[in-house]
Amino acid sequence: MSASSGLNPLATTDALFFDRPGATLDRDTAARLLGGALANADDGELFLEYRESEQISLDDGRIRSAGFDTSYGFGLRAVAGEATGFAHAGEISEEALRRAVTSVSAIAAGHSGTAAEPPRASNARLYTEANPFAAMDFGTRTGVLAEIDTYARGADSRVRQVMASITGEWQAVQIMRADGVRVADLRPLVRLNVSVVVEQDGRRETGSFGTGGRYDYAHVTGEAVWRAAVDEALRQALVNLDSRPAPAGEMPIVLGPGWPGILLHEAIGHGLEGDFNRKQTSAFAGLMNQRIASPGVTVVDDGTIPDRRGSLTVDDEGTPTSRTVLIEDGYLRGYLQDRLNARLMGVRPTGNGRRQSYAHAPMPRMTNTIMLGGDSTAEEMIRSVKKGLYAVNFGGGQVDITSGKFVFSASEAYLIEDGKVTAPVKGATLIGNGPDALTKVEMIGNDPGLDPGIGTCGKNGQGVPVGVGQPTLKLAGLTVGGTAA
Repeated sequence: MSASSGLNPLATTDALFFDRPGATLDRDTAARLLGGALANADDGELFLEYRESEQISLDDGRIRSAGFDTSYGFGLRAVAGEATGFAHAGEISEEALRRAVTSVSAIAAGHSGTAAEPPRASNARLYTEANPFAAMDFGTRTGVLAEIDTYARGADSRVRQVMASITGEWQAVQIMRADGVRVADLRPLVRLNVSVVVEQDGRRETGSFGTGGRYDYAHVTGEAVWRAAVDEALRQALVNLDSRPAPAGEMPIVLGPGWPGILLHEAIGHGLEGDFNRKQTSAFAGLMNQRIASPGVTVVDDGTIPDRRGSLTVDDEGTPTSRTVLIEDGYLRGYLQDRLNARLMGVRPTGNGRRQSYAHAPMPRMTNTIMLGGDSTAEEMIRSVKKGLYAVNFGGGQVDITSGKFVFSASEAYLIEDGKVTAPVKGATLIGNGPDALTKVEMIGNDPGLDPGIGTCGKNGQGVPVGVGQPTLKLAGLTVGGTAA
């Protein structure tokens, strides 16, 4: 776990929201107005947020863009039955909160709600509270990007273009409830991305790599870290130079460890979110405690892993995150729940109520979604395939929640021929159905891994940072959409 900075989240957020010079809203007034707004509601909260964010990008040896932004505001929510009233403002003032109260309280007018239980005690701190911008000056960060460019160009004469970026943010939130419960969290998040374009005999190819997490900038700007990022991006680009068109058809698939878990996240994880199952729109609805996957398949969503991009000490409703078992040895055991869906489904919240910002209402979202390891080796899986595909890295993808159908593009993949990994291929897409794919898992690797810290998940127009992970997996067969004639 990262060392704590010694900041007190509640005291720090009180200073930001109520005690700053010129503040026009004090804590007692906020609590009184919140109580009035939620007097007849089943649930709800006042979500206060301050965020600093930065993005610096380099292209062709020059800083092409550099931006720093701050956002500041609140979201007020009242829940009555299945109905939600939500209002937000890009300021924190008594006047703005009074207007919001007038808007949201109408949702519970005449409702005889029973207030939901408050969140239980918080987790231990999972990451530092420190603001990453305070620990490293801007010039040092731009200097690292310049070093990345120089190193990449010197590593191989075929390098034609280098693009690199550093992004960071520091988010301070406080969640206030009508019952007097207050929860605060201070959340750092940094990321480094490197892309390299190489050219040989008139052919150009690209490779990229990123890394990040909930810590300060030193974790991604250290020389060993950025050199490794450049080396990996260059390796992928050079592999792609030798790639041939991917074959098409149904064939066995071996998925590499770590980042290929994004397929698990999209094809399966979204279908296990509580709102889709309560509304019966998920392919997994109504299947609790039934077998939905091959024996040995165990999937968890764990928001408590220290320093990970998808981890949170508490979610955006104030509920501590947890390690939620979704699938156990092939059987469906749980869904991901925010407070609203948990109450309506008669279960406990799992700490998965997340929102993009104060301007968005929370909903069930993944944190770090991971398939646990088995007892096979990657070599055994490769040897068991006569003709198939070894997919190591993925680019974009999409899924239909209701049907479970997915399409994913592989950014790095190889042919498997007679039990051996042979030629790299380009243009491979994996096409399948999430529930069906779970039943086709034949071998589970003993090498579980996590992604390097780059995931962002989209749902209903909201993006939040997430993590994924899995061991090497062998699937009996998926449809590969290729480009070979």
